[in-house]
Amino acid sequence: MLAMSTSARPYHHGDLRTRLLDVAEALLEEGGVGALSLREVARRADVSHNAPYRHFASKDELLAALAASGFDQLAASRADISVTGDALVESGLAYVRFALEHRALFRLMFSGATGGESEESAASAASAATMMRGTFGEDTPGDALISSWSFVHGLAGLLLDDQVPAGMRAGRDDETLARDILTLTARALDTNSSGKP
Repeated sequence: MLAMSTSARPYHHGDLRTRLLDVAEALLEEGGVGALSLREVARRADVSHNAPYRHFASKDELLAALAASGFDQLAASRADISVTGDALVESGLAYVRFALEHRALFRLMFSGATGGESEESAASAASAATMMRGTFGEDTPGDALISSWSFVHGLAGLLLDDQVPAGMRAGRDDETLARDILTLTARALDTNSSGKP
């Protein structure tokens, strides 16, 4: 008797959509967007090649869902930040740490390659803005939020792309360097806002 292909088995182990997203994220981290296909996600998830189509009509839909999942994970990584700590330092460090731990996913989230104007893409953008408001307060002006976000996102990008020269690192690893830079910037902002030297 011939054995059935394991890739043709139905999925009976819980939430298939979540499993497909987990597999897709792993593929993304291994080989970038080019390594992702619904067929390969199905193969790695050990389901029939048609199973992903029950949840994602196309690769673009999968990418949009993956980016939205990334924003959810990023928000969750910042949820436990101490309210007594400095918002820019603690929140910024969580942001940078997430970028370094989920390199390809982080790039996807901000790449514009997530299905264009899909509902999930729009929700992702709104989620990012809400995340920043949660860090700095509902009354923080939009320009101040964009300024803080640009700084932290830029720092994450420099570290992701390994653009900080060794001479500027002074032997510090990425996380230590990020904390030092964020602390320095937070102090400068505090000094400027208080008018004290």
